[in-house]
Amino acid sequence: MQAAPTPPKPKTPADFRVAAAVFKAMSNPNRLVIVDALASGERCVADLTALVGVDMSTVSNHLAVLRNVGIVKDERRGTQIFYSLSRPCLLNMFCCLDEFHAEDAR
Repeated sequence: MQAAPTPPKPKTPADFRVAAAVFKAMSNPNRLVIVDALASGERCVADLTALVGVDMSTVSNHLAVLRNVGIVKDERRGTQIFYSLSRPCLLNMFCCLDEFHAEDAR
């Protein structure tokens, strides 16, 4: 006779620390614009600055927050740094958010 499967252990707040850090990093609209822009491929800071419409140091700070939680990665090429998504699965969350927005519009 086969033993019954063991029920999953209830999760604790500690189990969600990484998720909370990611959500905190994503809680800024400018960072969401940056992540959305990186969905189509890598970009340099100058491109992202023009897209977001804030100064370069602010965009760099936003990128540092995203990098520190593992959402983006960077690659230096000469004098420029190019950023790309390190976790493209995050874009699934954007699809979910689009559904929320569509339901609110009804």
